Amino acid sequence: MRFSIALGCVAAMAFVASAAEAQAAGLISGSVNDKALVTLAGNTRPEAIAANDRGAVSDSLVLDGMQLVLKRSQAQETALNRLVDEQQDRNSPNYHKWLTAAQFGQRFGAAPGDINKIKSWLTSHGFRVNSVAVGGMSIDFTGNAGAVRAAFHTEIHKLSVNGVNHVANMSDPRIPAALAPAVAGIVSLNDFRPHTNYTKRTVNPKMTGTCGGYGSCLALTPADLATIYNLTPLFNAGVTGKGQTIVVIEDTDVYNTADWATFRSTFGLSSYTSGSFTQVHPGPGCSDPGVNGAEGEAILDAEWASAGAPNAAIVLASCRDSFTTFGGLIALQNMLNSASPPAIVSISYGECEAYNGATANRAYYNAYQQGVAEGTTVFVSSGDEGAASCDANASAARHGIGVSAFASTPFNVAVGGTDFADTYANCKGKSFPGCDSAYWNATNTAVFGSAKSYIPEIPWNDSCAGVLSATFATGSPITYGATGYCNTGGYLTTASGSGGPSGCATGTPIQLGVVGNSCQGWAKPSWQAGAFGNPADGVRDLPDVSLFASNGWWGHFYLFCDSNGGGCTAGQPQAWYGAGGTSFSSPILAGIMALVEQKTASRQGNANVVFYRLAASEYGSSGNAHCNSSLGASVSSSCIFYDVSAGDMDVNTIGQNNSYLPSGKNGVLSTSRTSYRPAYGTTGGWDFATGLGTVNANNLVNAWK
Repeated sequence: MRFSIALGCVAAMAFVASAAEAQAAGLISGSVNDKALVTLAGNTRPEAIAANDRGAVSDSLVLDGMQLVLKRSQAQETALNRLVDEQQDRNSPNYHKWLTAAQFGQRFGAAPGDINKIKSWLTSHGFRVNSVAVGGMSIDFTGNAGAVRAAFHTEIHKLSVNGVNHVANMSDPRIPAALAPAVAGIVSLNDFRPHTNYTKRTVNPKMTGTCGGYGSCLALTPADLATIYNLTPLFNAGVTGKGQTIVVIEDTDVYNTADWATFRSTFGLSSYTSGSFTQVHPGPGCSDPGVNGAEGEAILDAEWASAGAPNAAIVLASCRDSFTTFGGLIALQNMLNSASPPAIVSISYGECEAYNGATANRAYYNAYQQGVAEGTTVFVSSGDEGAASCDANASAARHGIGVSAFASTPFNVAVGGTDFADTYANCKGKSFPGCDSAYWNATNTAVFGSAKSYIPEIPWNDSCAGVLSATFATGSPITYGATGYCNTGGYLTTASGSGGPSGCATGTPIQLGVVGNSCQGWAKPSWQAGAFGNPADGVRDLPDVSLFASNGWWGHFYLFCDSNGGGCTAGQPQAWYGAGGTSFSSPILAGIMALVEQKTASRQGNANVVFYRLAASEYGSSGNAHCNSSLGASVSSSCIFYDVSAGDMDVNTIGQNNSYLPSGKNGVLSTSRTSYRPAYGTTGGWDFATGLGTVNANNLVNAWK
């Protein structure tokens, strides 16, 4: 743009299970002795240190909604992994035969006898058991701090972290050794919450003509999205998401449900009359959260999911945060444990693996794993902080390389972020806009579209550590050292699209938020191994696919309609909020998946299997020069993926963790401390900066088999 529930049903399927799969074997043997204890490692927030400690809370403090994460047997785990592979194998009798939540619980949940023993132990210590998940892998319970100390042998203390008050356990909990084979840990004994993945609009001070308001900027609208990523032919053919449902997971309601309709009417989407928006608060332990300050995240998720699939039903599923558990996790688990689990889910929150902790990491792993077995495709924002996901919303990376635990499992599609390269290529020293006329019309259409075609892309990166920003501003690509851009007036921020290797999904970090010690990443899934460009590092790598996510560094950003504060006047988007982040790219890709599912008339489960299969056909073992994003409008019309091959997502650093700092105050994130190896740049095919690249939606949907 230029300025001057009804949920999908899971069909009942017949399965032939082995005797070992039909009934879970109990893992708890012998009597439960509260004096013979084992430690549940990885169950303490790294902020729970003496420097932040402000003393114990009252024993009477109630911790509601705690979740005990359970274990299944190794035989069950092996059988489950085999099943989810078979569900994506066209030659298997289990191809696209999705489980119900009840079937999942029967075959792959903890043994009923073990669950009963754990429940009895909890109630014997004064806890109230609220519910057991239908999928059989978690128990929700409530109790006070005194009961936690007596049963789990850890104290709940008050903390002050960067001036913000919190509560958390000060040591890993301990439980009777007899229970340990069936218990992974507690999701949380603290009140820390994940962060959203949208970033307010910013201005590049080195860009001539950058607007303070929106008067001379080129913002992305749904019409532009449809042009750039080739959605228009699908919409013209009636592939609009009709009959499909997209669930966006939140821990808040929107400020005003009318904002969704205003967004659609302003941008010409209200003509898609099957599109709808509802809010639900699903399942046990879920209450209406109301509006809690994160409503901007909620409304942009709902609006831009609708931009990707304008005839789809958008369902916002939200729960109030319990004292100890993120409301979004409660909503997700309850949706997946319902009689009609959703076909498509988008999640735009994040927390780095090393902060989230091993048990909370496992809780998301378990939820997504159950989801794909039920045919649910889970899209998750990769993050907005480059490869430094423990430094979200910071002016510099201090903790080194890390990724979001919400996005790093093998069972979700991690969605990264790009920017457009037209400004970098054409606008140095020139008036903006105007220098970008090759890709943008001088006037808007009636629905505020102005993009002409596909536009070349680069990784979204606001930091001075980005080589393209340094070159544009100074004429030199040098970002590091006393004379480099990050030490001579460059912009200090971690704001950029995220990616990197999973490094601390399990184990305990070496220090606050730093990968090391017993940390290990999730193993590399078979569908990612061997992808052209993907390293043989043995771990899950992020992201998988990307879409535009910039917050305005090169003059381009998203608009969203949120009347909280006045940013939602119908027909006047120049007064709306501007932002970027992978919070936008994830729900949009979820919208594109709704088009796939309409076209194929089928749920898809773990869509990464097909994404990587299609990418293998396009890139082969050496790449495809015809699909290089830098070609812009000249890129081949047959490409499914646009291979982003210029730029990086490197960010500036302070400290020693993964920091290259030869001189000066500010370093840059690097895989080596002794030489410049930026984390991370683009390469041919898959890379940490943008994954497989961005998509031609029409080609993707029509190639999906």
